[in-house]
This record gives sequence, structure tokens and C-alpha cells, in this order.
Amino acid sequence: MVAIVGCKASAPGTLESTVAKQVKQKMTVGGKDVKNPTPDTPEIAHEGQEHFMHHCQICHGLDGQATGVPFAEKMSPPIPSLASKDVQDYADGQLKWIIENGINPSGMPSWKGILTDEEMWKLVTYTRHLPEKGSLGIPDVYKEEQEQHQHMHNDKKSK
Repeated sequence: MVAIVGCKASAPGTLESTVAKQVKQKMTVGGKDVKNPTPDTPEIAHEGQEHFMHHCQICHGLDGQATGVPFAEKMSPPIPSLASKDVQDYADGQLKWIIENGINPSGMPSWKGILTDEEMWKLVTYTRHLPEKGSLGIPDVYKEEQEQHQHMHNDKKSK
């Protein structure tokens, strides 16, 4: 007789999450001792924001906190708020390393060969100066999707 035993997947516990975070921040992600060579000025942060809006907002939202990104929580792992303590605790060199190399197996791609080192450093600077959550609205592509979805929903109701 064969017994069927079910397994249940559950969210990681506090200890497991803490250990995974420490391993990632201290051992897996390189660049801990690399300093950002770009000056921390409003101009550099603005240039970083321009690159962010071109390359990053599709996943991280306009504010870096995934505002309005419909799949952000459905990713495995979920897309983190770049304003979160976990992300902000990374050294500048680690943030640049993540931008350059990506995080496998998450959805974070490598931007090596697409962005220059200078552009990546400007993104790091912008990440340190993110706007308030929701203050910039949602990316246009998701606004259009919401409007189309609402329009289709309204059309079905009127039939």
C-alpha cells in the first residue's frame, strides 16, 4: 500500500530569513569595500534618476518601491523596496555589484555591457535619495494597462 503524504511549503521563519540575509550581504554580494567614485550631489542623483526611469522603473516603479507594479509581490522572491532597510544596508559597492551582475535566480538582471560603470554609480547615488513611496505615481505602461482593463470590464457590464 502506498501512502500519499502531502507537503506544505511555508514562508521562511525569522532565523532562516536572518541567516539568508546575512549570507547574501556578507558573502554572496561582492563590492563591500568598493567606494562610489561619483560625488553625492543633487545633480548626480538626478542623472541617476534619469537612468533609473529608463532601465529600472518597469520592475521597481517610479519611486524605487514597486508602486503600481502589478507583479512585484508575485515574483519569487518579491521585488524589494529599494528604500527598505535591507537594501539600504548594502554598501555602495555592493549595490553597484548587484546592478552590474544581477541576482540569480531572482528577476534582477545584469546590466554589465549595457550601462557604463559611471551610469551604474549614478544609479547607486539615486538609490540613496529615493522619493516618498507613491509620490511619483505608477509607471505609464501600468496606467495604460489599468485603463484598458477597466474599459474592457465596463464594456462587459454594459452588454
